[in-house]
Amino acid sequence: MASNGLDVEFQKITEARHHDPFAVLGKHRFQHQEAIRAYFPYATEVTVAEGEKPMQPIANTGIFQWSGDIGEVPDHYRLIWRDADHREHISHDPYTFPPQVPDFDLHLFSEGKHWHAYRFLGAHKYEIDGVGGILFVVWAPNAERVSVVGDLNRWDGRCHPMRVRGGTGVWELFIPDLAPGGLYKYEIRNRDSGELLLKSDPYAQQYEIRPNTASIISADAKYVWGDQVWMEKRRHHDWQHAPMSIYEVHLGSWRRGPEGEFLTYQEYADQLISYVLEMGFSYIELLPITEHPYDPSWGYQATGYFAPTSRYGKPDDLRYLVEQCHQNNIGVILDWVPAHFPKDAHGLARFDGSALYEHEDPRLGEHLDWSTLIYNFSRNEVKNFLLSSAMYWVEEFHFDGLRVDAVASMLYLDYSRTDWVPNKHGGRENLDAIEFLQQLNTAIHEVHPGVLMFAEESTSWPQVSRPVYMGGLGFDIKWNMGWMNDTLNYISHQTIHRKYHHDLLTFSMLYAFTENFLLPFSHDEVVHGKQSMLYKMPGDEWQKFANLRLLYTYMFTHPGKKLLFMGTEFAQGKEWDSTQTMDWYVLKYAYHQGVQKLVKDLNKIYHQSSALHRYEFDWQGFEWIDCHDSDQSVMSFVRRADNDFLIVIINFTPLLRENYRIGVPQGGEYVEIFNSDSEYYGGSNVGNGPDLMCTDDLPWMDKLYSLSITLPPLASLILKPKY
Repeated sequence: MASNGLDVEFQKITEARHHDPFAVLGKHRFQHQEAIRAYFPYATEVTVAEGEKPMQPIANTGIFQWSGDIGEVPDHYRLIWRDADHREHISHDPYTFPPQVPDFDLHLFSEGKHWHAYRFLGAHKYEIDGVGGILFVVWAPNAERVSVVGDLNRWDGRCHPMRVRGGTGVWELFIPDLAPGGLYKYEIRNRDSGELLLKSDPYAQQYEIRPNTASIISADAKYVWGDQVWMEKRRHHDWQHAPMSIYEVHLGSWRRGPEGEFLTYQEYADQLISYVLEMGFSYIELLPITEHPYDPSWGYQATGYFAPTSRYGKPDDLRYLVEQCHQNNIGVILDWVPAHFPKDAHGLARFDGSALYEHEDPRLGEHLDWSTLIYNFSRNEVKNFLLSSAMYWVEEFHFDGLRVDAVASMLYLDYSRTDWVPNKHGGRENLDAIEFLQQLNTAIHEVHPGVLMFAEESTSWPQVSRPVYMGGLGFDIKWNMGWMNDTLNYISHQTIHRKYHHDLLTFSMLYAFTENFLLPFSHDEVVHGKQSMLYKMPGDEWQKFANLRLLYTYMFTHPGKKLLFMGTEFAQGKEWDSTQTMDWYVLKYAYHQGVQKLVKDLNKIYHQSSALHRYEFDWQGFEWIDCHDSDQSVMSFVRRADNDFLIVIINFTPLLRENYRIGVPQGGEYVEIFNSDSEYYGGSNVGNGPDLMCTDDLPWMDKLYSLSITLPPLASLILKPKY
């Protein structure tokens, strides 16, 4: 290389603009010269350690060079340098190591078919020819230059520029003698504009505690799992015919320490698990714990798709929490957000100076409601990023399911917008997002049978929870937002007006078995002025609590899996505030204690009675007794399993109804096993007592036998036949 050509190359290194630093730095043999070059802008002297060969500075460049027979120097030599403070440093030269990421991995990643991209992208402990260090790999196809910056180099982008792997857009650099624990980011120079960006690592597995945003070089997980029995059982679990009652939790506001500090994952393992066991829930669902910089986002604006938030401790602490849940037969579901991401400058937004993870066109690339960006599902590498994130949480943390947030916003190009771009057929369906969701669900089920995929999907999109081979999206369970909205609409009406809205209750059974539904009363229903569950109820204090007890009984006896958000199980009066812990103090009051006891007993009945969970997704498990008694706002139905059934009667008015007759499936004796009006729950204690009730040979409601019962006000009864 001619001298003037070298001067240009040296200048590019000095200005941090060189696309291929390996062409200049490291060992080089030219026609008439052999040399070793290294860039040390803060060094006063540099020496090749092997043979103590002093390197000469090249004026005004920060580059040091030794010329001689490079055959005298080992392939991976060390450099000793002194800084201005006369401190001595020694390390292997990064620019002597060949490319490390296999072409096969790069090919799969470019094709969008690398389900475990997190294993090579990011920062990982690595060893080459006996030399240990960290291998950094990042995707930035529109960069002119990418550098690793951090504690290791004074955050100077000139010091550790990376090599690009052909046309893949993937950059890599092995930095030897570097240990986990250090802070780092990527400095990226856009090739078109020259814009400099400082970005956190999208694939980092650990970050600083907010508001700081640097990635942390994470050590290999050394956690020894002890939940093998649970994991094997999960593979063969017949979840469709088993009870599923989910306690939805936002860790930061469930409980806190005495000074208002966040608890740790390990402390949650001690406190949360014992509470969930006491209440009888079988699953915990965590609001997003993927790393996020902004507390009020509740985790739904994530920047770390491979990192549990550092707010509550280290990754192994989260593994401990999940394992302890499994040891206590509690499943754990993670709320996961592939629909959108925040615009934070350190995150994915315009990652390499271009619309890389998002769309360039704001009509496709921005959620106006949330001021967030939408993933470009047409890019294979973007789909791969999300797909491998899902795999990561399931594999590395043993989560039993992922609740996919805001699926409706992914499916429709015109979601919450008037200005939108149709698909290639002129329709409103986001074909790329559909393909991604199908690929996601297929991959998870293929690699991890028994892991459940939940869709928060609020429209009538068909076959959300049907297999991909049948034309479905491939989810296991869909949140029944229609049931939730109709039910809350109905229950909010004054009791005297409810007879005019009876169809809001009966309508759900027209579609109840078109999907595998979950019935949610989630965090979204107790924020943003929607009021708490208690204060959605009409009437005076007694009626509010009675309505809430009735509502929960209706949910636990209606077909579908169950979900309650924290605080709703004891009738917290205030809306949920993520900056405060729940109002646990209200449990010193009898009415709140009563609701908590009621939820505990409903969980017990639901889990122990096959009639309530055996056929939640099938007409075989449900039969109307009377859905027409709108004048009295009463409904009654049968829930059944193969050789078992229960009768549910609900009185949605505050009127006591004596001698109320219902038809029953068979003659004989019946006993009242649950009454939401029991004084034990804070009710008026009206009902049928523990005595057996005998049927009359009086046909009623298309049944050969009937019962005359007492219906307490604003209450639900569960009757069981005496075999």
